[in-house]
Amino acid sequence: MAGHFEATGDGGAAIALDEVEISILRSLAVQLLELIGPGDEPADGEDPLTAILSEGPSQPPSDPALARLFPDAYGPGPAAPAGGEDEEEREASAEFRRFTENELRARKREDGLAVVRALDSLSPDGGGAVLTLKREESRQWIGALNDLRLAIGTRLEVTDDEDSNELYSLPDDDPRKPMVMAYLWLGGLQETLVETLLP
Repeated sequence: MAGHFEATGDGGAAIALDEVEISILRSLAVQLLELIGPGDEPADGEDPLTAILSEGPSQPPSDPALARLFPDAYGPGPAAPAGGEDEEEREASAEFRRFTENELRARKREDGLAVVRALDSLSPDGGGAVLTLKREESRQWIGALNDLRLAIGTRLEVTDDEDSNELYSLPDDDPRKPMVMAYLWLGGLQETLVETLLP
């Protein structure tokens, strides 16, 4: 179980984490929450449904990592050269974003918070602890791990498998090495957690 998730037999998953791993995961999840930003909570007395259905932004985020987490619905995608979409695609993406981004942000925040809460519930015994997730918690963790990898991958300028493969050969003195190690570790966690949900 050390280093990877294993199925618990009841639809959940478990992993043994040491104190350093717990600290790193929590720090990364908190940074993800800071990147996504605070939620717009309904004002006192305001109908929560109205808040959910309120219009969101129509323009993509300027931060490349956020743009990767909240991509345009139509067009060539974030890796394409600027100006690759036409006016009709831009308008359709703006309209789609206006009615979906707030909800998507809320879901990503909930996924990140689920990670923080689960880690905060652990009581390391001096060496670590076993984290056990229920099936729904596993789905939230998969979402948060994916978002973390997308954000870190964007910072590392990973756009395809070839870029990903180059990360393995970085020299130890490369300043990107700690971020690369986190990126690869999160990928392993995500992969083994997904496997626990397979029939």
